[in-house]
Amino acid sequence: MPSLRTLLKQVLHLQETPQRTALAFSVGAAIAFCPFYGFHMILVGFCTWAFKLNFVALMAGALVNNPWTLVPTLGATYWVGAVLLNRPDVPSFSWDDLSFTGIYHQVMPYAVPFLVGGLVLSAVAAVIAYPIALYVITKYRRSHAAAAGEPLPPRDRLG
Repeated sequence: MPSLRTLLKQVLHLQETPQRTALAFSVGAAIAFCPFYGFHMILVGFCTWAFKLNFVALMAGALVNNPWTLVPTLGATYWVGAVLLNRPDVPSFSWDDLSFTGIYHQVMPYAVPFLVGGLVLSAVAAVIAYPIALYVITKYRRSHAAAAGEPLPPRDRLG
């Protein structure tokens, strides 16, 4: 697996507009906070295919949630959902009934706050990640293009 620095350099040197690269990164950041754990890489592949977004930029954004940030992300996801749904009490979990039905009934009180919190944090992550990524990519490309005498990638039609 490539290092984070190598991945970042690949993202910053894409031959796409900075806006499109920042969009791909922000969609990846939204996927990182998505409550559908286990499907993140499938979502990255789907967004690459369906929206023709850059895989490397999407993957870099999705790697915001990694093994080192997983526990705080899970806690923040549940907490945000519980606060928004006004559920201050954490449901108890009993290890007495470990049947499928027993576990299902014990997990369901966690599921709705977790889903709501994950969707809200996904939206917040995308909104925060886009302008930051756009600024970093634009600044990096301008400084390196001027130093190397390389032409900049084409501007977006809307930009």
